[in-house]
Amino acid sequence: MPSRWEQVVVDAEDPARLARWWAEALGYVIVNEAPDEVEIRRTPSEMPGLLFTPVADAKQVKNRLHIDLRPDDQEAEVERLVGMGARSVDIGQGDVPWVVLADPEGNEFCVLSARRAST
Repeated sequence: MPSRWEQVVVDAEDPARLARWWAEALGYVIVNEAPDEVEIRRTPSEMPGLLFTPVADAKQVKNRLHIDLRPDDQEAEVERLVGMGARSVDIGQGDVPWVVLADPEGNEFCVLSARRAST
């Protein structure tokens, strides 16, 4: 039997602050908060979650793994996320239909365009 995906672990200088930022960005809830970790999920019983753990080092290079978001309105979502503290970043993506942003600690993520209706 294959394994189940439980969570993605995110190293953070301030896990509580970053977890709250991502919970607001995704509409998730905090399901566990301890001094050494904060976990968020869509609902308390729905996995996978994002688990934020403390590290002393600031982020230094491009992420090897990132989150892609697919909103109904890309422009409005980018505006909302930037208003929350995200910033646009250039990681060499060139002319692409998605927008690359970074969260308050510099972790890159993409905001994709709306999915086209299937015919």
